[in-house]
Amino acid sequence: MLRELVAASHLMSMEQLPGAVARHAADAGLHDAVIYMADLQQTVLRLLTGKGEDAARDPGREAAELKIEGTIAGRAFQTVEPVTGQVFDDGTCQYWLPILDGSERIGVLRATIRQDDDRAKDDAEYLAGLVALMIVSKGPYSDSLSRLVRTRDMTVSAEMQWRLLPPMTFANDQVVIGAALEPAYNLGGDTFDYALAGDTVHLAIFDAMGHDTTAGLTSSLAIAACRNSRLHGANLIETGRAIERVLIDQDGDGRFVTAVLMELDLRSGVVSWISHGHPGPVVIRAGRWVTTLEGRPGTPLGTGLGVVPELCGEQLQPGDRILLYTDGIVEARDPDKREFGLDRFTDFVIKREADGLPVPETLRRLVRSILEHHEGRLDDDATVLILEWHGPSASVRA
Repeated sequence: MLRELVAASHLMSMEQLPGAVARHAADAGLHDAVIYMADLQQTVLRLLTGKGEDAARDPGREAAELKIEGTIAGRAFQTVEPVTGQVFDDGTCQYWLPILDGSERIGVLRATIRQDDDRAKDDAEYLAGLVALMIVSKGPYSDSLSRLVRTRDMTVSAEMQWRLLPPMTFANDQVVIGAALEPAYNLGGDTFDYALAGDTVHLAIFDAMGHDTTAGLTSSLAIAACRNSRLHGANLIETGRAIERVLIDQDGDGRFVTAVLMELDLRSGVVSWISHGHPGPVVIRAGRWVTTLEGRPGTPLGTGLGVVPELCGEQLQPGDRILLYTDGIVEARDPDKREFGLDRFTDFVIKREADGLPVPETLRRLVRSILEHHEGRLDDDATVLILEWHGPSASVRA
């Protein structure tokens, strides 16, 4: 099944993928295989049919949309574990599995198998893994998939931001990185970036002045300058200066961004950072807020004022989480003008960690909580970036 799907995938479009998966899966005893994709805000799962310009027409007997909250499919998505669904009189059952690109949750796969067939369960897991790779390779060039995972129209600024962002989740044996942004369809100037190079993790979070397309252009310039400088081997201070030069040269309107630029040494757990007028990241250790990463800040990038920030360092312990955020997270207000607040933000993350939830699900629920606090609408961008260090790899410890 997997060999034939790989061979067929080379000349396959996204629209052809659902039918091909169902056919090859049935040949291996995985019947009625269907794919559901998570929407951009991870509130619903939408059936990928491959039919129509939004890849969702003619769902037939399948539900076109399933909520992530309160459904069996949603449970597989939230827990990142296979879930047995409806059981039939003939001994078969519906088996739901998360579709994962590494640790990035894409959606869920469902197949009908015999309830007592462990081999079929294993085959379904392998199939879900291959489907993830196929979606990732075909998805960037499929407008129909982009339409499917959107529940409303998107602004030009948000379109730019989403196209530039790295995956919302990354994980290996040493580190987990997760991020969330709102309002997803109306992003202005918030953005983030991360990358790995050898034993170093690079992170950055930006908040551009304003909440319009120009703000999106400013933050896009900042991201591009940050990546370009980093790939030239620049350190944090030099990267900040490079971003400043690009913003001043390319934007004559005086637009600026606040930022935190950060590096983590995966072997030692030493984190280094600088701040350009941005809120200080929070460190959570063993279920407690232990410190805020503060230091002498530089001026926001693009102002031309030239105040150089202090390069700071902190020793992490295995299991520590660092929360980077923009002010829209803590300043979101309810109808009575009460802020969501930094205490509530950190307390929410701590409680979800105590519940055993992984970083991606913690962030999904955090965004839901902030939106509920603000009655579904945010006046400012709200972005959070979480890094969790597990400690050095086994080879380093040995």
